[in-house]
Amino acid sequence: MRQSLRIVLAEDAVLLREGLVHLLERFGHRVLAAVGDGPALLSAAREHRPDLVITDVRMPPGQTDEGLRTARRLQAEQPALAVLVLSQYVEQTFADELLDDRRSSVGTGYLLKERIGDVEEFADAVARVAAGATVVDPDVVRQLLARRRDPLDRLTPREREVLALMAEGRSNAAIARRLVVTDAAVAKHIASILQKLDLPPSAPDDHRRVLAVLAYLRA
Repeated sequence: MRQSLRIVLAEDAVLLREGLVHLLERFGHRVLAAVGDGPALLSAAREHRPDLVITDVRMPPGQTDEGLRTARRLQAEQPALAVLVLSQYVEQTFADELLDDRRSSVGTGYLLKERIGDVEEFADAVARVAAGATVVDPDVVRQLLARRRDPLDRLTPREREVLALMAEGRSNAAIARRLVVTDAAVAKHIASILQKLDLPPSAPDDHRRVLAVLAYLRA
């Protein structure tokens, strides 16, 4: 059973905002405030001190990166605050900025809004970010993999699949379920990947492993 979270939500599109409130409450979470602009997000999060902030990247008044900037400001004020940022399409600069500021013990996520349509997947991402994980949208990962194509030629096709899921923030067990293989097979693939890419070994579900993979792909 998922933990009930205290959430502040920021999304300027009214229908999507109301839909997200309904979805989050359906999974047992409490939406303490649902707002439509950056200043309102700042005020609500300061008032309620939630477990998690979910925010659109672009919001009024400027429709640039108000949501992202407000989330970063809040994390500076509330170091334990987890943040899940939603975007209409991949904006690599914003994803990089968010991941650059990521603290190893605090959950951070960047997802495309289209992922909300997969209700269970979205609910799982919310829970993982709140628990301290790094969650990265598959489309962001695909762009990162394309940028580092030459070094990744050392990997087998299956190892590249595993690497992509690692970069999304998946645990060994989640990777095994996705690829329909055993946990032992996943562990073997990961050991091979880390060796081929000269990355340090780590515990199977250590979030620092995700950060190391992302740092490598973004280098």
